[in-house]
Amino acid sequence: MRRRARPPAAPLPQRDGVDPVRVRLPEDPDGAWPTVREHLLDRFAGAIGAGRVDVMLAEGRFVGEDGGAVRADEPYTAGRRLWFHRDFAPEEPVPYPVGVVHRDERLVVADKPHFLATTPRGRHITQTVVARLRRELDLPELQPAHRLDRLTAGLVLCVVRPDDRGAYQTLFRDRLVRKEYEAVAPYDPRLALPRTVRSRIVKERGVIAAREEPGPANSESRVELLEHRGALGRYRLLPATGRTHQLRVHMNALGLPLVNDPVYPVVEPEPEHEDYARPLQLLAKTLEFTDPVTGEPHRFESGLRLSAWPDR
Repeated sequence: MRRRARPPAAPLPQRDGVDPVRVRLPEDPDGAWPTVREHLLDRFAGAIGAGRVDVMLAEGRFVGEDGGAVRADEPYTAGRRLWFHRDFAPEEPVPYPVGVVHRDERLVVADKPHFLATTPRGRHITQTVVARLRRELDLPELQPAHRLDRLTAGLVLCVVRPDDRGAYQTLFRDRLVRKEYEAVAPYDPRLALPRTVRSRIVKERGVIAAREEPGPANSESRVELLEHRGALGRYRLLPATGRTHQLRVHMNALGLPLVNDPVYPVVEPEPEHEDYARPLQLLAKTLEFTDPVTGEPHRFESGLRLSAWPDR
């Protein structure tokens, strides 16, 4: 199989640990865009306004491969590459450090706090694991090999070199990583555990909650009760698959919604400010796998603890 060529290096440096946006000008058989400005207006004015596009052009915010600023009146050339930095909206800082449980020349295993997204996306750009660790560890090419939900705490495997990313992503795709989670949820003495839950989970784009529906199962989780104190239990969750919100959906289906879950069983209104006193009680506790580059066995464990289950 022919390897995909790496895109050209960006002529702009990262900003706050975030890469510049790369734009490739598409074919224009009808001549709809006489100049670069016309295309950029068609492409971005709906999101940020025509006036903002013009300001960015005037300020030299769009650059070509040589790093030179692109003029608004330059003739349109299909296939040309441009780069620019987005304007970042102010973000509420997540007031917890990103732990590092392992670091070598290929890997960084981060211990992500609750409320911090893994990668820049949507409203969360600079307040993400990737952006923060790129800045803090001076590793500008750091990339995650998988994602962990923003509200879930725990281990995230990252690669230092982009060329290694595919090998580690393949481990997750092929289910060669043993993942163990810990959760706090209601205790029901009538529920026989351990048990394996299988169901068909569907997640629609733009809809916050995933749902179960009839059909062939596409998700599997093992649920084990570790201990209980009064009305709460501490659970070990072992997902065999990785559907969006899978563990939260399966626990809710058992009548055991996770403590402080704002989506299951009921989607709560998104708060104006995070309530850091009520983190979702779900922790990615352990990652185990055989290194695809060295053949070395790895086992990493989070140093975080769930606040609803304090040590006694």
